Amino acid sequence: MRRYLALARMQARVVLAYRIDYLNGLIGLLLQVFLLAVVWRTVYGERDSVDGVPLATMLAYVTLASVQGWLFNPWVFTLIPDRVREGRVGIDLVRPVGFVSQVVAAQVGRTAATAPFALAALPFAVLLSGMAPPASPLAAVGYLVSLALGYAVTTVLSVVFGLMTFWTMEIGGIFIIYRMVAQFLSGALIPLWFMPGALRTVAQVLPFQAVTYTPTAIYLGRLDAGAAVLATGVQCGWVLVLALLARLVWSRALHRVVVQGG
Repeated sequence: MRRYLALARMQARVVLAYRIDYLNGLIGLLLQVFLLAVVWRTVYGERDSVDGVPLATMLAYVTLASVQGWLFNPWVFTLIPDRVREGRVGIDLVRPVGFVSQVVAAQVGRTAATAPFALAALPFAVLLSGMAPPASPLAAVGYLVSLALGYAVTTVLSVVFGLMTFWTMEIGGIFIIYRMVAQFLSGALIPLWFMPGALRTVAQVLPFQAVTYTPTAIYLGRLDAGAAVLATGVQCGWVLVLALLARLVWSRALHRVVVQGG
C-alpha cells in the first residue's frame, strides 16, 4: 500500500506544480456550466417543467455533471501512450508494482490533487447556473457511494482503451471518439430521462451512464431507494467486468511490448 500511496503522491505533486494550467481549466469548466445553463433555460422557455422535470432540477443536474466530468478527466488515456511511445514503459515493467496498478495509482493521485480545484469552482458554478441540495440525507450518502463507483468505472474503462497503445502507437483519434461517445452516453450533456426510448436503452446497457447519470440522478432523488440500490449494483458489476477485461487486455498487451527510445 505504501508503494501505491507514493506513486499517487508523485502525480499529485505534478498537478500542484502546474496548478496554473488547472486554474485555466476551471475557467473552461465555468464557461461550460454557464453555456449549458443558457441552453437549458432557452429550451424550457416560459415553462416551469418539461416531462415532469423542473428547470431547477435540470440546472442542478448539468452543474453537478459538468464538475464531475472535469474532475473525472481520464488522464491515464494520455499517460499510457506517452510512456509506451517514449520507451519509459520498460522501466515501469521492472518496478515491484504492476504496470496497470501504477497507472491507476497515478490517476487516483492526480484526481486527489485536482479535487480541491473542483471544490473551489463549485460555488461559482452554482452562481452561474444553480444547484439544489441532496434530495435527502440518504440520497447524499448514496450519491457519495455511487460517485466512488462511477470514478472506478471511468478509470478502469480508460485503462482498457489506453492499453490499445500496445497495438497502435497513436490513439489520439480513438481518444477523441471515446470522449465524445462517453460524454454523450454518460448523460453529461443530456440526462437519460430526456433521451428517446431506443437511445436511452442503449445508454442504459453501456457502462458510461454509471459514471455521470447514476450518481447525479441519485443526488437529485430521480431514483428512489430501490432503483438507487439497483443502479449502484450495476455500477459494481461494471467495475468487476471492466477490471477482468483490463486484466485480459494487459495479459495480451504484455506480449507486444516494444521499447521505443530509452
